[in-house]
Amino acid sequence: MIYKILADTVLIIHLLFILFVVFGALLVFRHRYWAWLQIPAALWGVIIELKGWVCPLTPLENWFLRKGGAATYPGNFIEHYLSLLIYPPFLTENIQIFFATSVFIINISAYLCYYQQILSRRAH
Repeated sequence: MIYKILADTVLIIHLLFILFVVFGALLVFRHRYWAWLQIPAALWGVIIELKGWVCPLTPLENWFLRKGGAATYPGNFIEHYLSLLIYPPFLTENIQIFFATSVFIINISAYLCYYQQILSRRAH
């Protein structure tokens, strides 16, 4: 039972991490120190997507599932849980590059807006 709980916990952490990668730059508006965590996370997310690597949280979740006697899944978290939503059947390498670029642009845009906000405060 404990392994199932641990696997579910890793699953939740994995989902929260993906959300943090995509939208975490917005937390910088709340407190600038979030950037120290979010920038490396966003870079990691972009690299994972571009290289087609499997996030280390996926094997960890599968290990907990195996230890708990539950079925594991092949591939990565995205393929298993969010594949139809995030990776539709028509997914190509170009679409994956588009996703990685989108994460990059969303984050850069948020940081540029934050930086502009800081500059405008200093100008007054």
